[in-house]
Amino acid sequence: MTLKKNILALRQKKAIVEKGGGDKAIEKQVAMGKMTARDRILALLDVDSFHEYDLFVEHEERNFGMASKELAGDGVITGTGTINGAPICIYAQDFTVMGGSLGLKHARKITKIMDHALRMKVPCIGINDSGGARIQEGISALAGYGEIFYRNTMSSGVIPQISVILGPCAGGAVYSPALTDFVFVVENISKMFITGPNVIETVLGEKISQEDLGGARVHAEITGNAHFYALSEMECFDQIKELISLIPHSNQQKAVSVEPKEPKSLKNIENIIPADPKQPYDVREVIHALTDDSKFLEIHELWAANIVIGFGRLNGETIGFVANQPMYLAGVLDCDASDKAARFILYCDAFNIPIVTLEDMPGYLPGVDQEHAGVIRHGAKMLYAYSEATVPKITVILRKAYGGGYIAMNSRHLGADFMFAWPGAEIAVMGPEGAANIIFRKEIMEAEDEDAMRQQKVQEYIEKFANPFVAASKGYIDAVIEPSETRELLLHALEVSKNKDDHRPAKKHGIPPF
Repeated sequence: MTLKKNILALRQKKAIVEKGGGDKAIEKQVAMGKMTARDRILALLDVDSFHEYDLFVEHEERNFGMASKELAGDGVITGTGTINGAPICIYAQDFTVMGGSLGLKHARKITKIMDHALRMKVPCIGINDSGGARIQEGISALAGYGEIFYRNTMSSGVIPQISVILGPCAGGAVYSPALTDFVFVVENISKMFITGPNVIETVLGEKISQEDLGGARVHAEITGNAHFYALSEMECFDQIKELISLIPHSNQQKAVSVEPKEPKSLKNIENIIPADPKQPYDVREVIHALTDDSKFLEIHELWAANIVIGFGRLNGETIGFVANQPMYLAGVLDCDASDKAARFILYCDAFNIPIVTLEDMPGYLPGVDQEHAGVIRHGAKMLYAYSEATVPKITVILRKAYGGGYIAMNSRHLGADFMFAWPGAEIAVMGPEGAANIIFRKEIMEAEDEDAMRQQKVQEYIEKFANPFVAASKGYIDAVIEPSETRELLLHALEVSKNKDDHRPAKKHGIPPF
């Protein structure tokens, strides 16, 4: 054959394989409200940046009539491209090809691109849309999952790993996304569960829909398995692009700096917190008053809403924010909030992202349910994460900082580099009312007007103990500052600590309270 004929034959073969499962299967995919695997990759990546590899890989199973089956690309598309000009590795399971089921060659395509991402130190994005393990391949399919999980673990803390759930992701398949850094889900499309509705009905006699069992909202709001929730695939892709623009592409780099911008929040930072300490407010307004252009990418927005985490910029540099949310459960720490914050802190530390903590919380959530759920163990995760982190760590106490919560929210005692407090901050073992009732119990009970005496003793306790100047006098707080000074002092603290060098004892690894 001449070269021209070879080229023509190549183009024809590519055109066939790129059709995936064929026109009917594609029509069915679109009818379900889903984009095809190839269209998803092209929509996410920069225009004309995608380069596909292993297009002609085929399975090697010869049993159960599989020998005659030609599965286009073995049901997964892999390659490289760019997002906002930055290189990434990507794979997308193709549901039009045998339901996107995973066989050994399918898995090997995925592990090959994962290995490439790790060697090249670039982010790896996986788009999951699969019916699960290919039954015809038996244990070989399970071996494929194991090889993927192993690489997820080896890449953890080295390169960003992003999972996008755009279809079913069931059984053992869900553990790969669970091992990655960020999971994205889309309403009415994403499904994640270990055991499907049919098995649950058979074993337990309970009927439940896929959506109620493991739909997008369930994992974004109840389980915490999903970090980002979107109403459409295109909205999801926009979220991924924004995240990629904010994070470093490996643990050997820092996030790309951009032109600094002043906050554009119209609300004066001094007017955000109510005068009444019992009144809630939205801590995100404080964050917007501090960050460049008042932009903030919140993570886990719907889950454990009593704590807020996410990325913003200060002076053009990416910062991780951890903040109590008084709008929900008064901003207390509980099992889920502790897990949410601890994992984020570890991520920021692994990828050289400074951490700013905004504190306003009355302590840990009390109650039998929390105690039985293991709040001691879960709460200890935050202590561990903050203590282990070596990136610059700055804390601003906005209002309340009581008890063990004061320690857990990146206190000086856990290694905070800078500690600031607003003038109205209350720092104490417990709230003034509870403390006064204990310390001055006798005086209150013997008073003619118990309520008046109680209020007097509460005020006395605040003046003597529950204010920032007591902590400042002991060196636990570096400065008591005006709210309007906060951004300036954060910028200065980050500049001073940008070359921070914090050595820890030699060890293979610590043992966090999982």
